[in-house]
Amino acid sequence: MRIECLGGDDPEVAVVGGIHGDEPCGVRAIERVLDADPDLERPVAFVVANEEALDIGERYVEEDLNRAFPGDPAGPTHESRLAARIGEAIGDCRTLSMHSTQSYRETFALVKTLDEETRDVCSRLFVSAVVDVGAYDKGRLFESVPRTVEVECGYQGSEQAIENATALTWEYLGAVGALPAERRTPQRDLPLYRLSNPVPKSGASTYEVYASNFEEVEAGEAYAAAGDKEVVADEGFYPVLMSPYGYENLFGYAAERVGSVSPGEMTSE
Repeated sequence: MRIECLGGDDPEVAVVGGIHGDEPCGVRAIERVLDADPDLERPVAFVVANEEALDIGERYVEEDLNRAFPGDPAGPTHESRLAARIGEAIGDCRTLSMHSTQSYRETFALVKTLDEETRDVCSRLFVSAVVDVGAYDKGRLFESVPRTVEVECGYQGSEQAIENATALTWEYLGAVGALPAERRTPQRDLPLYRLSNPVPKSGASTYEVYASNFEEVEAGEAYAAAGDKEVVADEGFYPVLMSPYGYENLFGYAAERVGSVSPGEMTSE
């Protein structure tokens, strides 16, 4: 793990990239911001998390870091020990954590809690949606750093994901007051979803996903295939992080549309 602080040595805000070693967009974004050397109004820690996984270009070394929190300083895996160090270093910070995906080209945010400050921050990010992870936070950074906003920045390995991650970093720094007030982006209404259950995939040699993320799948509709067998929805849902091969045992997650995140408030449907 590498940490560089700007604006002071006691960080109130953190920006994290490289939780997964095959998702370098956040690291590139951090490098660009550090190269710009902005004059920050609040101390910010810039964290390149899983350097060993980044060096080998793999998602993780021994276990998925974003399923290893809160970790253990004497844990049995590299990621367990690293998770404990990350939590100790930035646990009290308002935090942006950047990821990329195999399932969706647009940006969206994931949160554990939607309090007033999180709503305000999310409404100032140029994302297409906000997703409440609900009960599906086990092992994720939220467990150690509860004031985290995770952002999916686009397709894994793409230049666009790097551009998106860079823009989102600047927007986040403005939203949390680390940049002058004139650098804050305007607030926007955003659709709000909540994860309701994982969508498992059965054993097969090939997989296909027909559904599009955040577009409703109706009951009885075929949304994927495992081998030559189509998978049909028992009830309607909104797909989130759905892809053929993004997860080993899942297609992704089912979500429900629960309202919107609006400037200064959250509305429910």
